[in-house]
Amino acid sequence: MTDLQRPSTSNPAPRNVPPMPPPMPAPPPPTLSTQRQATQTLDMSNYPGVPAAPPPVAPPPPAATHRPGTPPPMPTVPSPKSTTPTLTLEKLIEEAYEKGFSDIHLGVGECPRFRNRGEIEKTNHPETDKDTFISWMREVLTEAEIQRFEEYLEFDGATQYEFARVRINVFGSLKGYAMVLRLIPLKILTMEQLRLPPIFQEICHAHKGLILVTGPTGSGKSTTMAAMIDYINKEMPKHIITIEDPIEFVHKSQKSLIKQREVGMHTRKFDNALKAALREDPDLILVGEMRDKETVNTALKAAQTGHLVMGTLHTNSAVKTIERILNLYSGEEQDAMRVAISESLVAVIAQGLCRTTDGKRAAFHDILINTEAIKEWIKDGKYDEITELMKQASFDGMITMNQSLYNLYQDGRITEETALEMSPTPNEMAQFLRGRV
Repeated sequence: MTDLQRPSTSNPAPRNVPPMPPPMPAPPPPTLSTQRQATQTLDMSNYPGVPAAPPPVAPPPPAATHRPGTPPPMPTVPSPKSTTPTLTLEKLIEEAYEKGFSDIHLGVGECPRFRNRGEIEKTNHPETDKDTFISWMREVLTEAEIQRFEEYLEFDGATQYEFARVRINVFGSLKGYAMVLRLIPLKILTMEQLRLPPIFQEICHAHKGLILVTGPTGSGKSTTMAAMIDYINKEMPKHIITIEDPIEFVHKSQKSLIKQREVGMHTRKFDNALKAALREDPDLILVGEMRDKETVNTALKAAQTGHLVMGTLHTNSAVKTIERILNLYSGEEQDAMRVAISESLVAVIAQGLCRTTDGKRAAFHDILINTEAIKEWIKDGKYDEITELMKQASFDGMITMNQSLYNLYQDGRITEETALEMSPTPNEMAQFLRGRV
């Protein structure tokens, strides 16, 4: 009995023990072979009623797509929005350039608009949402520039494409962010192409003094100044320094040596750059905008110390430009400033743009040349006499806006209505048109 029981006890022991170990080797295979079996066992826990067999492998893909989340859904998310991002800022700028428009107006909650020969036109593009606007900003601004805009809620800058240079202004508004882009042609038009009067070339030959080009925004001041700088660059061996905010027309050194500086990028302030320019051996300094008293002071000082200075102001006539400069100073300072202006001024050119009969635009001017008689009247503050002299001194190259508009009318370039509309004194313009003046 004992001999029979020994084999009987040895046999059942291996039979009862081995059934337990077989499940134990099961876990090692999944970890050693691949991770798929591990993920399948996890997926099976989500589907407890389905055995570990090939059929349940089909359900995991939806679960797997939801876990990684981003990769598969991304194609489906942009699909509804893909209509907006396809309209890039570059495409808008190219469209405006090809149609000859000067400005692009963009804003959140508004459809893009173009300025066509001075008038705003709607486009068929959809309303701009915030995401699209921010994507446009990222096309032309760096992260640092975007941070600067978010901090100050204003930004001025420029960018360049193969076909045009673009001046950028971004600002906040009631509806959200907005942006205005000014298209600046890469090719600088000559004074002949712009049909500027011959006196402009004579002004460019001045060796020292102050030349002011004035007018409202969008009156073509930058284009006129660029043509004058281009003429000097081609004809005279001078050192030209420009201080702009931002740089608009890009010049290449030809007969002259040109250095262009941008406020905010190459210098902090107009006044700082202007003071530094006096130590940089310049012949001509161009100041993009004479915004404050300090800049005007430094410009006058530079003009009085033997440099030629060109600058811009936002005024509507030549005489008002002198008054505008004097108004920056207190009553006690104005007498001294009248003397300083009379001694340093070369010319004041006030400019405007009007629509021509052929659908283009032409410039008309108010030109004041600082002759000996004008000097005396500036010192005495006799501005009415200056205006009257400008009407009679065409031999000195002076002209009033009404005379300039009347010349355009006589040449058939503008209509009578346009001449009256653009005139600073319509009553006098009407007398011109009736032949009474």
